[in-house]
Amino acid sequence: MEYNLADLFESVVDVVPDREALVYVDHPGTGAERRLTYAELDVAANRIAHHLLDSGLKAGDHLGLHLYNGIEYLQTVLACLKARLVPVNVNYRYVEEELVYLYNDADLAALVFEGEFTERVAAALPQTTRLRHLIRVGATPEGAPEPSIPPVAYADAEAAGSPKRGFAPRSPDDLFIIYTGGTTGMPKGVMWRAEDLFFAGLFGGDPSGEPVKRPEELAERVAARGAGLTFFPAPPLMHGTSTLTSFIAFNYGQRVVIHRKYAPEEVLRTIEKEKVSSVSLVGDAMLRPLIDALNGPLKGTDLSSLFSVSSSGAIMSETVRAEFQRLVPNVLLLNNFGSSESGSNGRATDDSGPEKGFRLQVNDRTQVVDPVTHEPVPVGRPGRLAQRGHVPLGYYNDPAKTAETFFQKGTERWVLLGDMATVDEEGIVTVLGRGSQCINTGGEKVYPEEVEQALKSHPDVYDALVAGVPDATWGNHVAAVVQIREGSPEPTLDEIQNHCRSKLAGYKIPRQLVITPAIQRSPSGKADYRWAKSVATEADSSA
Repeated sequence: MEYNLADLFESVVDVVPDREALVYVDHPGTGAERRLTYAELDVAANRIAHHLLDSGLKAGDHLGLHLYNGIEYLQTVLACLKARLVPVNVNYRYVEEELVYLYNDADLAALVFEGEFTERVAAALPQTTRLRHLIRVGATPEGAPEPSIPPVAYADAEAAGSPKRGFAPRSPDDLFIIYTGGTTGMPKGVMWRAEDLFFAGLFGGDPSGEPVKRPEELAERVAARGAGLTFFPAPPLMHGTSTLTSFIAFNYGQRVVIHRKYAPEEVLRTIEKEKVSSVSLVGDAMLRPLIDALNGPLKGTDLSSLFSVSSSGAIMSETVRAEFQRLVPNVLLLNNFGSSESGSNGRATDDSGPEKGFRLQVNDRTQVVDPVTHEPVPVGRPGRLAQRGHVPLGYYNDPAKTAETFFQKGTERWVLLGDMATVDEEGIVTVLGRGSQCINTGGEKVYPEEVEQALKSHPDVYDALVAGVPDATWGNHVAAVVQIREGSPEPTLDEIQNHCRSKLAGYKIPRQLVITPAIQRSPSGKADYRWAKSVATEADSSA
């Protein structure tokens, strides 16, 4: 046995076949749900895997998952891994042009898609080059044009496939591709070997302890550990973090609960009903609505089972963490830090916040390096985060970007991340922000995340993004795009500036304030900086 994700999953199934593995709870208020044990999930994945192979797909072919959260999403990922196909996540918000790009860039041979997206799939399909097999989940909207390749109903595909395993031998080199980006440019497919993803993204089978030292040890630990934990990945599975969270739970032999879409009140009801232990989400955009619900219609919800709430992809600000901690005092709030290119890098320190910055205790594979020489930077000097060891092979179909981002140093492979950072004498890393979003104003560098933390600590600010707007005097000026709390008065620019002066250097203080009804983010809560810059620039030009 080797470090192959399908082999590892099957080894867990074999020691805890009757343990509940996956629960899907529909909402709002329908009461519909599905529950699968490890053995049932294994059989369900076998059936889809065999259908795909019987349909002519071969090991190494790429399959897109154009789906909302559901049993079918994780079932299909497992099916791909079993059949040695390569799963590829598809952002369900993409429109025709973006879908054509991704379908072609990823060389998709097959697509599993939500019936709701039939019209978009039908429009994109004639512009693709390799896509030849479609499977549709759920009903098609009335009047939607059918794709030129007739889709197979998911239920029919599952019924047609053998429930047995009987697959060809697998390898730790089998690929898993995570498409990332799209808010700052066209998405890129990060290519992970199964073994590297297991250790870098899935903590080597144990997120709270030592990684396993041999593949067989994973199932041995599961058999000895017992059940009792429930993981609830709240963001869309298409964003990678939630899928990896689900596999962390499977490798731990525990239960995963999922919702179709993020609905804060339903999330709280599910935590209470299913006795959820750990919730993963993405920053304030997901945590604030939970606070609103706990202060309003869901006040008094029993969250006593909840041990931790973790965020990846965006930070939970100090102000919002404090609000949630007041309502749910015994829950551990964790700001995890990582990326599609690195897996996990570390976790925010307890004193991370507007005054001291976003401070990380990084793992021993992460360093701050000079982006040119790749040597560690001296204490206090800005550099780029980098990670060594178990890192991806590169970007699919993009050798130029791969050469920019991945490098060899001695005997180890490294990935150079987009985050600027400094390191102090104790090895604590302060993340300054994404280099691509850095605002150059009057010769000084301003990182939006730092200013956003300060803005969110204002009592009337519900959410905020910061962007640079072209300025004849300063080159660019700092603009704050702000969503106000419901029922709160709109603050003036002077009030925002006075609030920020105690937390930020003068050159970082916003020179422009734009009030917007809502902050635009991805479905997972990640910032859309292109939108923020557009809104601020338009407001500045019309002023």
